Amino acid sequence: MLHPHARALLELIESIGAPPTHELTPQEARKIYRERRFATQPASPEVAETRELQAEGPHGTIPMRLIRPRGAAKDAVLPVLVYFHGGGWVIGDLDTHDTLCRELANLSGCAVMSTDYRMGPEHRFPAAVDDCVAAAYWVRRNAGALGIDADRLAVGGDSAGGNLAAVVAIAARDAGDLPIAFQLLIYPATDAHCGTDSYHRNGAGYLLTKETMAYFYSHYIADAAHKDDWRASPLRREDLAGLPPALVITAGYDPLRDEGLHYAQRLSEAGNRATHVSFERQIHGFVTMGKVIDEANAAVLLCASTLRRELSP
Repeated sequence: MLHPHARALLELIESIGAPPTHELTPQEARKIYRERRFATQPASPEVAETRELQAEGPHGTIPMRLIRPRGAAKDAVLPVLVYFHGGGWVIGDLDTHDTLCRELANLSGCAVMSTDYRMGPEHRFPAAVDDCVAAAYWVRRNAGALGIDADRLAVGGDSAGGNLAAVVAIAARDAGDLPIAFQLLIYPATDAHCGTDSYHRNGAGYLLTKETMAYFYSHYIADAAHKDDWRASPLRREDLAGLPPALVITAGYDPLRDEGLHYAQRLSEAGNRATHVSFERQIHGFVTMGKVIDEANAAVLLCASTLRRELSP
């Protein structure tokens, strides 16, 4: 039941002999990820404004990009989504996810603060977590100068970015001084042990493979014991009560499908308002591929409309 568009993409990748990510160096993988995005991503939409910014974190500066939606008045105070890009904590940057962040801004009417972070193997766990937590606090502290409403702040991300968004939400709850209104988790990685049924069922042949996930974790986590740390595996955090409302999106042919589903279930069982939507015919990464996979555009619209509703005054 694989979507025909997803199947066609996989067949194209196979026909051109594109090497899998786990056979590349991190530097090669980053370069290819940046270059190949144009083949699958829609044209970048116009927005009202973008601003290149830097937050200060415990490990140094953190690159950020503020995107204000098309039609927003210069003096409008907007809700904001602090967005963390995917890429296995090894690849990806502000540019690889710029189109998605612009789409989310325009369709939701919210500002989006696209946020970069330190990645492996140069910077191992928990450097990425530290950066993302620091970035969220920086956005709240500087809300006035940024033209955003600090009380309508959401976090979100895809894949590794979804992992980081979930972790930031937990860290903010624990600290008690960073209110987060909503979390958008797109096929999030929630358990570094990688032992669910979907890892075996979808671990080969659907773009993201077991080997590639092992490659990502090997570059991100230096000590195997860290896989039990909730900052690497939020699904393993015992107490998930009192967290922001969540939308969790998964893909049916994704190795990460089950851990996303399990995290949504854990959120609901802990008394949080959490919605899980599975695009059963899709592969990991499809949400950014609206140029070649039409269901991606429906998923982006779902995310944006949920943001608009959840962050409305």
